[in-house]
Amino acid sequence: MNSPQLQRGVFLALLAAVTVAFLWVLMPFFGAVLWGVALAILFTPLYKRLLKAMPGKPNAAALSTLAICLFIVILPLAMVGVSLVQEIVQVTQSIRSGQINFAAYFQQILNAVPQWLLNLFDRFNLGDMEAWQARISAGAAQGSQLIAGQALTIGQNTFDFVISFFVMLYLLYFLVRDGSALSKSMREAVPLARPHTHYLLNKFTTVIRATVKGNVAVAIAQGAIGGLAFWLLGVQGALLWAVLMAFLSLLPAVGAALIWGPVAIYFLATGHFWQGGILIFVGVFVIGLVDNILRPVLVGKDTQMPDYIVLMSTIGGMAIFGINGFVIGPVIAALFMAAWSLFVESGQLETSPGEDKKGS
Repeated sequence: MNSPQLQRGVFLALLAAVTVAFLWVLMPFFGAVLWGVALAILFTPLYKRLLKAMPGKPNAAALSTLAICLFIVILPLAMVGVSLVQEIVQVTQSIRSGQINFAAYFQQILNAVPQWLLNLFDRFNLGDMEAWQARISAGAAQGSQLIAGQALTIGQNTFDFVISFFVMLYLLYFLVRDGSALSKSMREAVPLARPHTHYLLNKFTTVIRATVKGNVAVAIAQGAIGGLAFWLLGVQGALLWAVLMAFLSLLPAVGAALIWGPVAIYFLATGHFWQGGILIFVGVFVIGLVDNILRPVLVGKDTQMPDYIVLMSTIGGMAIFGINGFVIGPVIAALFMAAWSLFVESGQLETSPGEDKKGS
C-alpha cells in the first residue's frame, strides 16, 4: 500500500499545499515583497562593487547599499509624497470653495469655439453643452471627494504602510546580501533543465530591471518637465499635476498628454496664446521626445519585446494589480514569450533527429 509512487504523490501534494499557504501568509505584504525584490535586482550590481571595495564584509556592503538606496530613491520619494499630500489638500479646498471651477473653465472654452464647430457637435447629438457642463461639475466634485478620501485613507493606513516599508527594507537587506545564493537555490530546486531555468531567471531579472529603471526614469522625466512648465506658466497645483503626469506616463505614447493637452486647449481658448503655444511645444517636442527616445532604449531594448506588447502588458497589469502592475504585467509577458520560445526550440530539437532519419 505504502508504495514509492504513493509517497511521492503525497509529498508533492504536501509541497503544493504548504507553498500555497506560505504565499497566502505573504499576501498582506505583497507590495513590500515585490518592491524588495525589484530594488534588490536594481542594486545588486552596486552591492557587488562595494563588496569588491570591502572584501570579506558582506554585511557592511549590504548596509551601505541599503543606505544609498534610502538616500537616492526612498527619501526623495517620501519628501515628494509629503509635499503632494499638502498640495492635494490645497487643491481640494480650492475646488470646494470655487476658486478652481472646471465648469467655468469649460464655459470659457465653449465661448471661444466657432459656431460651425458647435453646429457639427449638434449634428452628432453632442451639442447639449449645459449637460456637458453639469457632468464636468459633478465629475469635479466627485474627483475632489475621491482625492480627499484617498488622502484620508492614506492617513488611516499609515501604520500599515510603515510596517510594509520596514518589511521591504529588511527584505531588501537580505536579498542584496544573499541574492546570489538564493538564485542558485532556486535554479537547483526548479524541476526544469538547467539551461531553461537559467534562461528564465535571467529573463525575469532583466525585465524587472529594465521595466523599473526605464519606466521610472521616463515617469520622473516627464513629470518633472511637465510640472516645471506648469509652474512657470502659473498653473495652480503644479506638483499635483506633475505627479499625475508621471503616473499617467506609465502608459506609453498617450499618458502625460491627458494632463497637459486640456490645459493647453484652455490657454488657447481663453486668448493666452503664448502660454498655450509654449505648453504645446513642451508637450510635443520635449515630453513626447522623452517618451519616444528613452522608453524604447531603457525598456524595449533590454526586454526584447515589441512596443505594443509593452503597452498592452503595462495597461493590463495596472488594471489588475494597480500601480504594481506596471512591473508585473511586462514580467508576465516576457516570461510568457520566453517560455513559448523555449517550448518551440525544444520541440524542434526533439523532432529534428526523426525528420533527418526519415529524410535519409
